[in-house]
Amino acid sequence: MPKTQPAFSFPAHDHHAGENVTVAVDPYDTPAKENIFVVKYREHDLLPLLLIITNDSDGPIQLTNMKAELVTADRTKLIPDSEDDIFRRISHPNASGTHYPVPFPTKKAKGGVNSKEMNEIQSAQFRAKAVEPRSSQIGFLIFDVSDIPNPLAGARFYLTGVRNSSGNDLMYFEVPLDKYLESGKQR
Repeated sequence: MPKTQPAFSFPAHDHHAGENVTVAVDPYDTPAKENIFVVKYREHDLLPLLLIITNDSDGPIQLTNMKAELVTADRTKLIPDSEDDIFRRISHPNASGTHYPVPFPTKKAKGGVNSKEMNEIQSAQFRAKAVEPRSSQIGFLIFDVSDIPNPLAGARFYLTGVRNSSGNDLMYFEVPLDKYLESGKQR
């Protein structure tokens, strides 16, 4: 996992001054950034987004009902893939041997996810259920961006379902990813 930094230090962020909460995303869309992973997500048309939530308020915030969505420039709405979706995507099982018109077992399918990949996917996922006062939580959300030529240009990341310690919803967070592209930090 990358080192935890406050969300406002990332170019693509949304700060709610009244609630003292900041949400940022940092796409891992380049070969240089992708080097921290064992899995080569770009080769599988997957886009890892590092989600950073910083709580500078005096009370904790709840994330148990949090919903994330990436909306591309052409209004395609993407939700983060589950672990099982990611495992299926990177395993690419291929049956070897002769193919017969009648479906009966021939040879075992090759493919699968090795233990290093499985551990990485499980440990990298954003799993926080709360953010304590004056602290941050980070983790990755993985999006399937197959058939989307440039998923970040003009895209917006939305986060809803974040609640204060009283159980009241905070205003939704909207992070324009053009800020990230304009900053030049994708290299």
